[in-house]
Amino acid sequence: MNDDQTKAVENAAKNPKNLGEMEGADAVGTVGRSDCGDMLRMWVKFKEENGRKVIDRATFQTFGCQTAIAVASVATEMIRGKTAGEALAMSGEQLSSPLGPLPPMKIHCAQLVEDALKSALDPAASKPAVPAIPSGPTLADQITPTGKVKINLLKKTSES
Repeated sequence: MNDDQTKAVENAAKNPKNLGEMEGADAVGTVGRSDCGDMLRMWVKFKEENGRKVIDRATFQTFGCQTAIAVASVATEMIRGKTAGEALAMSGEQLSSPLGPLPPMKIHCAQLVEDALKSALDPAASKPAVPAIPSGPTLADQITPTGKVKINLLKKTSES
């Protein structure tokens, strides 16, 4: 990555938009990658606009590297105002495009976001067991640590 791309990823990761759970979401998708250990959950809320059902808001939580955080952050902004079909048609490369081309070893981060979006929006996708109640478990609740593991939870801000 060149310096501009590195700064774009760092900025998006340090100041992620739409981070956190969403109560009353219309759709929730969760994916994980065994090859890198990343997990991502995405919440989506729809609204009616000009006779179309479009994405009003999307949020995410992830256990992943700064590139996964950055891609999820920009992707949740990009899908706003799109129908489910329009959002599903977007590739990982398109979802990460505001950050510039990702290096080959980070392309899986964009794929993780694309897969979480598909998990949430595609009725044909196999869905993990996600409780229908808004107070369901978070990603942190689903981790079964072995050995010495420390998890630091971030405080919610009014911008999240």
